[in-house]
Amino acid sequence: MYLQHLDAGAKIVEFAGWDMPINYGSQIEEHNQVRSAAGVFDVSHMTIVDVSGTGSREYLRRLLANDVAKLQELGHALYSAMLNPRGGVIDDLIVYQMSFGYRMVLNCATREKDLDWMNSKAHGFEVAITEQPDLAILAVHGPTSIETASSLLNQAKRETVLGLQNFRGAELGDWFIARTGYTGERGVEFIVPTEDAAGLWRQLLAAGVKPIGLGARDTLRLEAGMNLYGQDMDESTSPIISNMTQTIAFEPADRDFIGRAAVTAHMAEQKQANLPELVGLSLAGRGVLRAGQKVNTDKGEGQITSGSFSPTLKHSIALARIPSGSTTCQVDIRGNAVDVRIVQPNFVRFGKKVFE
Repeated sequence: MYLQHLDAGAKIVEFAGWDMPINYGSQIEEHNQVRSAAGVFDVSHMTIVDVSGTGSREYLRRLLANDVAKLQELGHALYSAMLNPRGGVIDDLIVYQMSFGYRMVLNCATREKDLDWMNSKAHGFEVAITEQPDLAILAVHGPTSIETASSLLNQAKRETVLGLQNFRGAELGDWFIARTGYTGERGVEFIVPTEDAAGLWRQLLAAGVKPIGLGARDTLRLEAGMNLYGQDMDESTSPIISNMTQTIAFEPADRDFIGRAAVTAHMAEQKQANLPELVGLSLAGRGVLRAGQKVNTDKGEGQITSGSFSPTLKHSIALARIPSGSTTCQVDIRGNAVDVRIVQPNFVRFGKKVFE
């Protein structure tokens, strides 16, 4: 795939030990391409881990904050986090129910610690944990993505993909195709053998799908209000203060997932407004909100965790962790206190503004 990126004019940067395309020319044009038509991301750097064995279900019910018992059919997907005993987020991930057990897609920057953690918690379970470095992931997103991508498949595969609901996938031979993604747009993700990736990439580009780099991927996910591991949450932050409470399955009460006691206590603290919260910020005027900028509210201080200019909204937006119950907010931009609005941390869906 590296040569495919060079042929497409990619600007290559180092990212977590990988040489990755940051853009292929204009980051804003790539962003708008996904919002208006279809773009393809090579996200083969993500870590794919298959979990199988008779104990795989109970193992994952212990390992993950969300409950894989919710997965009632093959291909069904679930977003979750792995927590440490203090309730910190070791990593966030997607897990799919597969014919052999489960497939997890984790972040690449956390690969080693994730695998070490998973293996360390497998004691007592009949489970096999198998990394799949020979699989690639091409994510195709945008309003026309599903129709365009499915047109490249044979009739049986095409009908299956067109019939997929959101957060559902299908095993099609040695390909797995799922309706999941990180952009707030319709789309499909192809998990395929590495030897098939370059051919699929070339087919997609020939069909009018444009290559999209890491830069636009970041502004797209920020517009969609999606967290980035290492910025918006990490091992020092609870999912309760990371806008991830909905990804924790507290029922049934007897499921003792790792970190349960801690996040239960965090929930009680949050109800008393003793913990900060992750919110959205909107700056309608001039200026750019950036990660690390100091935030001052009527309840105290906070900090921006992710921020950027929004190509869709034509102004700056951010995610920020601030004191609970804050109603007014200013951001320090180059020594100037700039007024910003506190909004729901979900800015754009399907190309449209969603916050008031």
